[in-house]
Amino acid sequence: MIEIDGSQKSGSGTILRLSIAFSSITGKPIRIYNIRQNRPQPGLRPQHLEAVLTAAKLCNAYVEGARISSRELLYEPKDIKGGKFEAEIGTAGSISMLIMTVLPICIFAKSTVHLHISKGGTDVQHAPTINYMQSVFMPVLKQMGITASITVLKYGYYPKGMGEVTLTVEPCRELNPLVLEEPGKIKAIKGISVCTFLAEKRVAERQAAAAKEYLKERGCSADIRIVNDRSNPLQKGSSIVLWAETDKGALLGADAIGELQKTSEAVGRE
Repeated sequence: MIEIDGSQKSGSGTILRLSIAFSSITGKPIRIYNIRQNRPQPGLRPQHLEAVLTAAKLCNAYVEGARISSRELLYEPKDIKGGKFEAEIGTAGSISMLIMTVLPICIFAKSTVHLHISKGGTDVQHAPTINYMQSVFMPVLKQMGITASITVLKYGYYPKGMGEVTLTVEPCRELNPLVLEEPGKIKAIKGISVCTFLAEKRVAERQAAAAKEYLKERGCSADIRIVNDRSNPLQKGSSIVLWAETDKGALLGADAIGELQKTSEAVGRE
């Protein structure tokens, strides 16, 4: 049994997510204590709990302490299996962070994993946006021989969440090393600017225009796709992601999320 102190360094959910992923992959049981000790609300929050439970489904793990606010968790994994799975966060907790927990597990499954994730946040603070995951994170994984895809069914924002995505991951027979010894020269800058039920205010267009102007002032241009989304009538929100592609195969990405009292132009420049 490997014991892990969750209060180390930042004492954040990252320790929990990585511990669960590595335990599932190696088959070694773990006990995590002081979970998220250094956070304003220590212990498991809904998004962390759902990540643990989803990982447990993937490898038929025995789990103790899987409840909201729990600061200690026992996790004993078994063989990783493929198939269809469901995950429901129930808050605006980050779908992207849940994906980052379970995706490393999925690539070692015996067959394809189809995961449907609902009632979470696709674009929330302190986590990569779902378009960043699609356009930056997934292409990097592809360079390593990993075949995975994300489909956005509904965008979800703080405070209600209600986002919905599907994740499909094929078994990976051999992982390739990611060789990025030189950043290389930028050959293209691309992006996606999205808003949900804010088309009348031209939010996506204004975010993109501000980002383009900022780059133009620095001698760069960008091809930014506009998405005026109407998938989730319960939510209004926006985000923008930009990424640079280099001649050495590197992807350099960044994103920003719309907020109340923050102009679309400020989001684009950010």
